[in-house]
Amino acid sequence: MSMDLTNFKEEWKYTNISSVLEKAYVTAPSEVSAEDLNAFRMPGHHKANELVFVNGRYAPALSQVLSSENELVILPLKEAMNGFFRDLVSSHLNKSADYIKDGVHALNGEYMQEGMFIYVPKGLKPQHPIYMYHVLDGRQAPVMAQPRNLIYADERSRLQLTETYATLGTSDSFCNEVLEIIVAQDAYVEYYKLQNDVAHASQVNTTHISQIGRSYVHTVVISLGGGIVRNNMNLVLDAANNEAHMYGLYLLKGKTHVDNHTLIDNKQPGCFSNQLYKGIADDSSTGVFNGRIMVQPDAQKTNAYQSNKNILLSDNATINAKPQLEIFADDVKCSHGCTVGQLDEEALFYLRARGIPREKAEVLLLQAYAADIVAQIKPMTVRAYVERLILEHLSVG
Repeated sequence: MSMDLTNFKEEWKYTNISSVLEKAYVTAPSEVSAEDLNAFRMPGHHKANELVFVNGRYAPALSQVLSSENELVILPLKEAMNGFFRDLVSSHLNKSADYIKDGVHALNGEYMQEGMFIYVPKGLKPQHPIYMYHVLDGRQAPVMAQPRNLIYADERSRLQLTETYATLGTSDSFCNEVLEIIVAQDAYVEYYKLQNDVAHASQVNTTHISQIGRSYVHTVVISLGGGIVRNNMNLVLDAANNEAHMYGLYLLKGKTHVDNHTLIDNKQPGCFSNQLYKGIADDSSTGVFNGRIMVQPDAQKTNAYQSNKNILLSDNATINAKPQLEIFADDVKCSHGCTVGQLDEEALFYLRARGIPREKAEVLLLQAYAADIVAQIKPMTVRAYVERLILEHLSVG
């Protein structure tokens, strides 16, 4: 497989995925057991709706849906498109293509595999959160998955979703995912993405969230592992007085490359958004942050804030940052900023002067640096899990 990205050089300026796209992958279904999945299951999974995708295909035998059909509807996309939800699906599916026009996104549209439709009815909050697992089985050959899912949170509903990724075996994997979430009037959505895959696992993940009514959205992306990882996180504020919060943390080691592209498109007046992404890069890793805030002509009274902060722990590590503001309205409050630095030597000296070994002191400082992002993870089971992963990540040489 090959893909020409030459028409999109600026969008892919710091991330070359040609080595990923040139591999020969299998896309066939695979047999994964519950025992295989147990190694990656989230804490509290027995109290969650678990949706498992193996090589991009929904695996009902590995999944569990605890919520009743009255509070959570889960259907294959094809079934939703041909049934009761056909108008809703046809109105919102593939809206991300209006914002991402490169060949990799088009590849997903061409080869998407058995996507799912999730609907949260008006006024309802499922008693159980949703855990979505993407498992790629590379035990026999390099594997590629093209999952695409559509979620609709209807008026006054609440949704809490956590996505994770895992590769089995030693062969390369490539997950090219598109997730579209529609948020209606007075709905409340929490979305968490946890990336802690192996070094031979690469991903391009597009999460496109449209707030079509006055609503609240809260997102956190945690990136700890993988080969080449590209995250496209788009928020479209398409109703007056929307509120959105976007957070991210990337802790990189080895040769891991994580590229976070974010977009907040303010299309209507009176919206508020706050964005904070923080990075730590060690060894020969690379972190990329490209954050873009757009304020359209009708979006007067917009308040939009963006900040990106980074720490370099190695002379061989790299951070590339590009914060952007595009403002076409005159009555707005917007700001953006970016910093790249090293650990605070004074704080490090303070800890060492009290008998704390250097390595332990560095871990403590880095944990504190990451803490304000981790604190944005509202479900305590997920937060505690991420805190443990971060400590393991920082404590291993």
